[in-house]
Amino acid sequence: MSIKILIVDDDPDIRDVLKLTLAEENYELFEAGDGEEALKIINAKPLNLVLLDYKMPKIDGRQVCRLVKKDLLLSHLPIIMVTGKGDTSDKVGGIDAGADDYVVKPFEPKELLARIRMVLRRTERDLEANPLTRLPGNVSILNELTRRIENKSLFAVCYVDLDKFKAYNDKYGFERGDNVIKETARILIRATQTYSSEDNFIGHIGGDDFVIVTSMNTADNLCQKIIDDFDNTSPLFYNEEDRRKGGIIVKGRDGKEQKIPFLSISIGIVSNEFREIKHVAQIGEIGAELKKIAKSLQKSNYVKDKRQE
Repeated sequence: MSIKILIVDDDPDIRDVLKLTLAEENYELFEAGDGEEALKIINAKPLNLVLLDYKMPKIDGRQVCRLVKKDLLLSHLPIIMVTGKGDTSDKVGGIDAGADDYVVKPFEPKELLARIRMVLRRTERDLEANPLTRLPGNVSILNELTRRIENKSLFAVCYVDLDKFKAYNDKYGFERGDNVIKETARILIRATQTYSSEDNFIGHIGGDDFVIVTSMNTADNLCQKIIDDFDNTSPLFYNEEDRRKGGIIVKGRDGKEQKIPFLSISIGIVSNEFREIKHVAQIGEIGAELKKIAKSLQKSNYVKDKRQE
């Protein structure tokens, strides 16, 4: 997969110099002439790094950096701030806004390339993440679950899955589907922050599957909050006509029309409250079983495993 870098500068000559400098590394390059345009691209493209000029019209580099680092799904996107020579206040301002590094104009091409490689290496090392949501991926999830089992403390693992997502993708396309997944991630993060705890962990298994690891006394309230927030948001994923109908009208194999309601969310909660959990595969098996029960109820809900060994 090619590394995608956004170059943001209001001076087209500087953008050309940067493009020439980066061309030898075979990066996939995007460019923006101001902060407003930069934010649109950052929100639309799965970028690996942003080279951001400090002084720009509309929205300056410091504001862009602050907005990106404040967004829970974009905060891990590395930003290298490009500042003017001798502008110490710009360097300080960029770092205060959350920039990962800075270079000074006029820059030495070899130094710039070395800094880019260093920041990309550091980001890759620090964040084994799902490329769409930037949430921790399967390696981190596995490590987290293993740690919980070895600690022998009480925990709850919430397996989260969207219902009727395939029908939505078929109707609206993968780009809209990706936006649903990103918004779902935001809902999970906000809900988890509402019931903040040192025990909380959110991971993205892939597609429309997520996992939240939390404490026993948080799980019920957390899952109900996720369901309420998702059900309030779900109709907004549809166009006005489908919102009026209450879902998507599709033709079945028999040629008859049927209505597929709005997207809903199902959660299965696995815990070691009533049974001993000895290995990660056990959590996965129970989670799949609970999620299947939750999905059969045809609406957003959560199912908690209360069975004893």
